[in-house]
Amino acid sequence: MLICLKMNKGNYEIYIGDSANVLEDLINKGIQVDLTVTSPPYDDLRNYGQEELGWNLDKFKKIAKHLYDVTKQGGLLVWVVGDATIKGGETLSSFKQALYFQEIGFKCHDTMIYEKNSSSFPAKRTSKRYTQIFEYMFVFVKGKIRDDISLIADKPNKWAGHTNWGQLTAYDKEGKVIPNKKKINPVPDFSLRTNIWKYTTSCNKDKTSHPAIFPEDLAKDHILSWSNEGDLVLDPFMGSGTTGKMAILNNRNFIGIELNEKFAEEATERIKKYANG
Repeated sequence: MLICLKMNKGNYEIYIGDSANVLEDLINKGIQVDLTVTSPPYDDLRNYGQEELGWNLDKFKKIAKHLYDVTKQGGLLVWVVGDATIKGGETLSSFKQALYFQEIGFKCHDTMIYEKNSSSFPAKRTSKRYTQIFEYMFVFVKGKIRDDISLIADKPNKWAGHTNWGQLTAYDKEGKVIPNKKKINPVPDFSLRTNIWKYTTSCNKDKTSHPAIFPEDLAKDHILSWSNEGDLVLDPFMGSGTTGKMAILNNRNFIGIELNEKFAEEATERIKKYANG
């Protein structure tokens, strides 16, 4: 089933169905995306309807190959994922998946951290393991990364405005400072942020029945970092539609795929509220 609408802020298509099958159809139609921002149903940590999806390693590999094929040269994939702890050990599924993406042709452009402000499962005082409070955000690129992306520079500089940053003071034989005649641009007010991003996990404005909602700013920041206005953004595990909402609000086009019909319908209504604003 396809829901397709042309809106004031961009076009979006929402497919209700299996991601592997829908991605294969998109590839056969010659559709190519600039950016994918998604989080798969990893390690059965939550119930998204995986029984129906049949999520396993073989399914992941099939979808991973399709994601490579549907991505433009220079396009990017943001894969937000964590690991379950089973029988006292972490599964490391995240790294297994990352290595497979590399094996099929993607380059790992950055390994970023999504730090949560709180945890749904805080460690007990008697626990032998610290509270898990982050997920990985693997950023993959197909080929050479595009030249026209603009990363977010919102980290305040302590030495903003200074013009002698990194310059050694020179003295003459009499001990007097030798004026530096070289023109030096002042240190900017802000520099690029680090690759550890912290978000409040319960700050979404829209009601949804989905059990695990992206922080809206997480989706927005990746969209602003790795794409431009008019680009096509994909989320093959659309869930509550956060990636779609932030894509439309930031003047990108969007394709979403969701197996669960209820989630897909809720996401469609959520995106509609903002698409014509």
